[in-house]
Amino acid sequence: MRRVAAIDCGTNSVRLLIADVSGDDLTDVERRMEIVRLGQDVDRTGRLAPEALERTFTAMRGYAKLIREHAAGEEVPVRVVATSATRDAANRADFVTGVREIFGVEPEVVSGDEEARLSFTGATRGLARAGAAAETPYLVVDIGGGSTEFVVGSRSVEGALSVDIGCVRLTERHLRADPPADGDVTAAVADIEAAMDRVEEHVPVRTARTLVGLAGSVTTVAGIALDLPAYDPTRIHHSRIPAERVHEVSARLLRMTHDERAAIPVMHPGRVDVIGAGALILDRIVRRYDFAEVVVSEHDILDGIAWSLTA
Repeated sequence: MRRVAAIDCGTNSVRLLIADVSGDDLTDVERRMEIVRLGQDVDRTGRLAPEALERTFTAMRGYAKLIREHAAGEEVPVRVVATSATRDAANRADFVTGVREIFGVEPEVVSGDEEARLSFTGATRGLARAGAAAETPYLVVDIGGGSTEFVVGSRSVEGALSVDIGCVRLTERHLRADPPADGDVTAAVADIEAAMDRVEEHVPVRTARTLVGLAGSVTTVAGIALDLPAYDPTRIHHSRIPAERVHEVSARLLRMTHDERAAIPVMHPGRVDVIGAGALILDRIVRRYDFAEVVVSEHDILDGIAWSLTA
């Protein structure tokens, strides 16, 4: 058995997984998430805001403390992966320096393709064993804050592409009104469709038999569709949400005000203002590729990072 620590720093959240790995089993020791909005205004300014960096570093200092506590005197390998917002930022060296000081390791600002492959590994490694999805190939979609990764594969990746549509990016571009105007939603849909045009040029998405959805937008939509009284990852993980419910929840979220969305029992406060865009991305994927349902996974790039430390 080996204990590892994985940190995923995305556009909207920074997450930690401390896990024990033995053979094909990965057991959580700690799984944490903080909404830090590192990608605040990056789409407009091209830079990481000082206050966004400080929010991120504050969360990371807490994670470093947890890693030390769970190390029990042993050396725990740590991998820090940063994705869309940091890739796009002119001042990403400030982020790299801060992370190095906190964890003592160099953060990896991974490419969109590498992000997609890590997400695929994290999402699918336990799928067959769990019996959650029998038909392959899978189309794994990881809807993040700044980007969405599309990955097709069965036991390994057959095609992958990361495109710049994410819940934070689309909200800042188009869905600033509360609730958004019809014309703004139409503009967001046009962005999503254009991105999927690019995906189809590089990834065999139409060969996929099972849609697997990852990350906070998808799991929140699932929690709403399941009418959960509170966020429950054990009920959300490997749930199957029919296409009709995805469409209903997406349309409902785009009609609601901020306060109405905040009152939803499964809603994390940090997702209230961007969930409409995230749900819209999922809705358009389901519609375009005519999937009857989405299989929801709580395991994603974070788990893929953890698995990579055992290679």
